[in-house]
Amino acid sequence: MLLLAPLLMATDPDPLQDFCVADLTGKLSVNGYPCIQSAAAGDEFLFSTKIASGGDPSANPNGSNVTELDVAEWPGVNTLGVSMNRVDFAPGGTNPPHIHPRATEVGIVIRGELLVGIIGSLDSGNRYYSRVVRAGETFLIPRGLMHFQFNVGKEEATMVVSFNSQNPGIIFVPLTLFGSSPPIPTPVLVKALRVDAEVVDLLKSKFAGGY
Repeated sequence: MLLLAPLLMATDPDPLQDFCVADLTGKLSVNGYPCIQSAAAGDEFLFSTKIASGGDPSANPNGSNVTELDVAEWPGVNTLGVSMNRVDFAPGGTNPPHIHPRATEVGIVIRGELLVGIIGSLDSGNRYYSRVVRAGETFLIPRGLMHFQFNVGKEEATMVVSFNSQNPGIIFVPLTLFGSSPPIPTPVLVKALRVDAEVVDLLKSKFAGGY
């Protein structure tokens, strides 16, 4: 037991440097991108104006527009385990059911009213949790749980979300099922969804061009 004690007390090592600004031309590893030399990084990597304004949500069939601020867009977050997104919604727009496989999400609604829905795992009986979240209010999405946001107001809505990962990843459930490349065999989806092949083929046709 005494020999095991050091292993049980082990934690992640402390950082050995203040920053590791990502060299996005380098090879991505489990801990992130290689670092640019500090002298070449300057100080701009500590700041970003990208989510100060959002995109046009009406240009997307879902009625939403995501402005990403992960390591690819903000190299300063490399190895720090954080990132952000801004999402703008047209009236009736949705950020469709999706999963972040590598991060927990914390969000705040900046304007408007969003229905936030979260679906628990089988451990919770696939429980559906939801609430209309209004400007100034916050919500929490545990890592790996399927969730969505839907603008229930009459005006445009905006939310800003943070992740405890520099690259949280995203899996859109409809696109994954019906727009994968190569496609999931139709008989598999027929059996899994308990619908006719014609229904599956129709849904595949809707997602052939992605989102």
